[in-house]
Amino acid sequence: EPCVAALARVERTDFLSPVCIGEVAHVSAEITYTSKHSVEVQVNVLSENILTGAKKVTNKATLWYVPLSLKNVNKVVEVPPIQYARKEQEDEGRKRYEEQKLDRLETKQRNGDVIFPVINPDRQTKEPHTVGYSQSSLIHLLGPSDCTLLGFVHGGVTMKLMDEVAGIVAARHCKTNIVTASVDAINFHEKIKKGSVITISGRMTFTSNKSMEIEVFVDADPFVDEPQERYRAVSAFFTYVSLSKEGKPLPVPQLLTETEDEKRRFEEGKGRYLQTKAKRQAQMQQAAQQ
Repeated sequence: EPCVAALARVERTDFLSPVCIGEVAHVSAEITYTSKHSVEVQVNVLSENILTGAKKVTNKATLWYVPLSLKNVNKVVEVPPIQYARKEQEDEGRKRYEEQKLDRLETKQRNGDVIFPVINPDRQTKEPHTVGYSQSSLIHLLGPSDCTLLGFVHGGVTMKLMDEVAGIVAARHCKTNIVTASVDAINFHEKIKKGSVITISGRMTFTSNKSMEIEVFVDADPFVDEPQERYRAVSAFFTYVSLSKEGKPLPVPQLLTETEDEKRRFEEGKGRYLQTKAKRQAQMQQAAQQ
């Protein structure tokens, strides 16, 4: 059946090194697992200095897609299975599939959280380094250039707007140059139709000595000829670091939590931070033993 692939989830992505102006980006992608209704795609990005020929890995990502029928975009069609070189590859892929499926269910439970849009806040009345001081929002009307031929927003457009809002939150918190260090899993819960008004809202949830975690939500208002109410479309966590003018890491001001919800989110963010740190250390030890 003719179908179109819709982006459902982007796994955690670490930005290992920047791509500089004038460099060439090499992007490669490969299907690594298929379930009955989804496709896992591994993407690698290399940057090349065209003057020296030197290449470096800038980031790697895992994307999950679901096929939607061209006749009825609300219908998910079946995916033809791929052939695996080894049985272990299929088993490992199935494990990743089950893990991301569980995480998506857990994320949906958080979708009752509300970040009220903050367009023109009076920041002079708020204490610096609090959640309310840096919290930011952006409102965007989705036009034809934002959408696919079927009239739904491109996943990349949404991700770019989310990154912009997260960057504003980080810059307001530390008042320095900031850069995206990583993006935790981005979950696309619902499709967003052309003509919808989306509100992208971000708030600081956790700070370590050298990094900041920012939670970003995307809420959609169908707005034109649609009876549907406002709904949560996308959610993710972004991690930023603070840099000096020379590009050196700077200490991050400690986040001041004021409410019980802010304290709870801080502890949850601390747990994610420690878990990621432990995984990275385990990977480094494993690489050193090989």
